Amino acid sequence: MNVTRAPRPPGKLEDEWETLRPAVFGAAYRLLGSVADAEDVVQDVWLRAATADLRDVRDLRAWLVTVAARRSYDILKSARVRRETYVGPWLPAPLLTGPDAAEPVLVDESVGSAMLLVMEELKPPERVAFILHDVFGLEFGHIADVLDVSVGAARQLASRARRKVAAGRQCTVRASRAERERLLVAFRNAYEAGDMAGLVRLLHPDAVYVTDGGGRVAAARKSIRGGERVAMVLVRAGRLLRADSIEVVEVGGEPALLLRLAGRPVSVDTVEIEDGRVVAYRRVLNPDKLAHV
Repeated sequence: MNVTRAPRPPGKLEDEWETLRPAVFGAAYRLLGSVADAEDVVQDVWLRAATADLRDVRDLRAWLVTVAARRSYDILKSARVRRETYVGPWLPAPLLTGPDAAEPVLVDESVGSAMLLVMEELKPPERVAFILHDVFGLEFGHIADVLDVSVGAARQLASRARRKVAAGRQCTVRASRAERERLLVAFRNAYEAGDMAGLVRLLHPDAVYVTDGGGRVAAARKSIRGGERVAMVLVRAGRLLRADSIEVVEVGGEPALLLRLAGRPVSVDTVEIEDGRVVAYRRVLNPDKLAHV
């Protein structure tokens, strides 16, 4: 006997989509580290959901995030090949959060630049398993479907990723938000004044400076190490860049600096702090990664 199921109520998907879209975007961004790619994934997921028969879907959030993860996994595997030819250091595209965000974004430690770089060291299957299970709480059955592995293998991938992430976190010292904001304001003032001595005082002696220009704009193609060297390079860059304004904004849930020239974003800078000084200064200059800012 054929059983006719009740159709999904009109407008229900649209209403739920507005609520669940941040989770879809958040999963894709954490997996890819690219706002543009994550937005493409969101569009793909919406088109898939709008044409799918969802009457038997009990957990729409899990279904949407799983679809996003499957598409992101395909992109992530090909991205590994593209990264090999990327010009200079690669940094995740800055994601504006807080009051500066154009739309709601799920924020936690896993969208911070330092954490995204830790996850960048994971193999694609490990990254998928870790993010889907530890961040989004999906069952290993969903993860196994995405990765086309057994449930046991998915569990092992997540466990392996968790150990690697824990090891990476040990190298990352998290300062309080108030300390980060205070130091960033002081750093901005010294940078704008071209005060090299002031920058040296704010930089850790072993500080590292990383710039991502992607071959699109002038940027150092190797990391620069040493507080005095970093200060010298920053003073020189400040003279060349001549930003009209430098704002403190929220990127990945953390305070960051946004540099504008003629109203156009030209740089987003994030920092890591240790013992009250900047131990890592990361600057995204690639205009492709700043287009959404």
